[in-house]
Amino acid sequence: MHNMGTLQLGIEKGTDITAKTKILAVIGDPIEHSMSPKMHNAALRDLGLDYVYVAYHILPKDLENAVNGFRALQIQGINVTIPHKVNIMQYLDEIEPTAQKIGAINTIKNESGVLKAKNTDAEGALKAIKDVGFNPKNKKAVVLGAGGAARAITFFLCKEIDHLTIINRAEDFHFATDLCARLKETYPIPVECIQMGSDVVQKTIEAADLLINTTSVGMSPNVDAIPVESSLLHPNLFVFDIIYNPIETKLL
Repeated sequence: MHNMGTLQLGIEKGTDITAKTKILAVIGDPIEHSMSPKMHNAALRDLGLDYVYVAYHILPKDLENAVNGFRALQIQGINVTIPHKVNIMQYLDEIEPTAQKIGAINTIKNESGVLKAKNTDAEGALKAIKDVGFNPKNKKAVVLGAGGAARAITFFLCKEIDHLTIINRAEDFHFATDLCARLKETYPIPVECIQMGSDVVQKTIEAADLLINTTSVGMSPNVDAIPVESSLLHPNLFVFDIIYNPIETKLL
């Protein structure tokens, strides 16, 4: 199991794990920052379920082997995080239609070796934004990043906002142009993508009502990093960061 990397149990001493205990997991690269094992194992204990939730560090080159491992080891459910949300789809058996349209998944259920996937990123993010009092209806939004989380969030966000700009780094800008094309096929609102560092970034953020960071910039252990300079932010801008470790990023 060397190629599967770090195993983090994240469970309290004394938890009774037997040969009957079922396994749930989260995979990513990196994964050491993940608080999912602590959260899910606490929930499993509270519910009295005979499961354990672990974290696996899966490198991109090992992704297909990992998926085969889910079946062989009968891992019951898998959460998927950066950078696997898009590439893992090719190795799965069934993709929920909305997730298929988004082009990214974050949750897999193993039903007797059949791997079924869906995407819960967007609903969770938009609920969090609305729960603190921000209404995205008819607003201008800027999304930083164009990976799996950005795909999910923008897909649902465009149902409500008036204008979307995706800002992505130059080295993988093709992800942004692909996402823009997908959104334009579905929604009538203006959707554009620009490169991080370009001259229009400042004007774009100045005109925005909502800024969502979907990149890993600022995530533990690189807590001093920030995806955009603080000088670009303004008092009328609502900022949402999908990073939860640390809970308050430098951007926030």
